[in-house]
Amino acid sequence: MPSRVLVRRARASDVRAVRALTEPLAERGVLVAKHAVASYESVPETRVAEIDGAVVGCGALHVMWEDLAEVRTLAVASSARGLGVGSAIVEALLADARESGVSRVFCLTFEVPFFARLGFEVIEGTPVAPEVYAELLRSHDDGVAEFLDLARVKPNTLGNTRMLLHLR
Repeated sequence: MPSRVLVRRARASDVRAVRALTEPLAERGVLVAKHAVASYESVPETRVAEIDGAVVGCGALHVMWEDLAEVRTLAVASSARGLGVGSAIVEALLADARESGVSRVFCLTFEVPFFARLGFEVIEGTPVAPEVYAELLRSHDDGVAEFLDLARVKPNTLGNTRMLLHLR
């Protein structure tokens, strides 16, 4: 990772830059589209990466249950790909997961080799007990709906791979 990459907690003032990174991916069906208000609401769970003061990447950690969180909204500017930005963001999010006390981190991704290099493994199905699944059905969050593989978000999940990392 280049020494000029800085990963930090997002601020409300970063939302425009985060949306500039994520909206093109949402248009292509790679990420779930979010309204601006949802982007502001997710600031506390978001990290951004900067190079020379410019936001070049973002990602979020969403806690879903007592032992499970999801890496979501991971995006890196095309100009910063290959510089270790994505890995640095995910490592920061995994540190957040450890600090939050979760033991497993989930992702739904097209970037299987990237996440595999970070220790994630491909899984089938939804890795929660039936009673937890029933509770998660109460969530209005589209990311949780994707995790649960609900029909209303199927267009967002087609071709994605479910991966899981057990934290040490």
